[in-house]
Amino acid sequence: MDVAGSFGAGRSGSIIDPIAFAKQPQTILRVLSWIFSLVVFASIVNEGYVNLGSERLHCVFNKNEDACNYGVFVGLVGLLACSFFFMLDYKFSSISSVKDRKKAIMLEIGFSGVWTFLYFVSFCFLTNQWSRTKDGDLPLNQGADAAGAAIAFSFFSIITWAGLTVRSVQKYLLGTDMTLFTTEHMDGGAPTQPYPSNSPVGGGGGGAETTETYQSPPFTENNAAAAAAPTYQVPIY
Repeated sequence: MDVAGSFGAGRSGSIIDPIAFAKQPQTILRVLSWIFSLVVFASIVNEGYVNLGSERLHCVFNKNEDACNYGVFVGLVGLLACSFFFMLDYKFSSISSVKDRKKAIMLEIGFSGVWTFLYFVSFCFLTNQWSRTKDGDLPLNQGADAAGAAIAFSFFSIITWAGLTVRSVQKYLLGTDMTLFTTEHMDGGAPTQPYPSNSPVGGGGGGAETTETYQSPPFTENNAAAAAAPTYQVPIY
């Protein structure tokens, strides 16, 4: 990664460039994951159930309701999670606390890793149930395209979520450049000014610089005056 700073982000409060943010590999993977999750979710919800001569709808994956429910769950939660982490990525550089940045990175690593595994299970589960589906269960091959799309994009989601996990681990391993943060940033508080400013208080507007006057030690002037005064000698009689 070529981004310096704390956990892959720059100095706290730095200006965010939308174009540069959109070109980041993590942003691209996030958008792809959002699209793939949407396809998995929408394919099963819209065409993943068929009516076989009765009012009851059956799942196209070998009439296994668990297969359809699992695909809908993984796709929907993945869709919402991508939206949340997208906003977190965009606002990440504005987080001033190093501890909060670390928590955000750890949350992303944990969720991305878990969802990579869940999409792997989804791909295996849906593929297995589809291979067991009989031709008679789907008159006129109904729902075949939706089933194929759910399986294919579950596989693609494994790749994108795994990529997001790797990127998050890389950001975590970068650690923190402590020169970018003060003690208050470490504790999550706002930075304070340790010393008073030299600017004039309530001075009205000329912008003129003020000079500080220094007083000499209290006895220096008295000693100098005494040395310069004429001495008086006592007459000797």
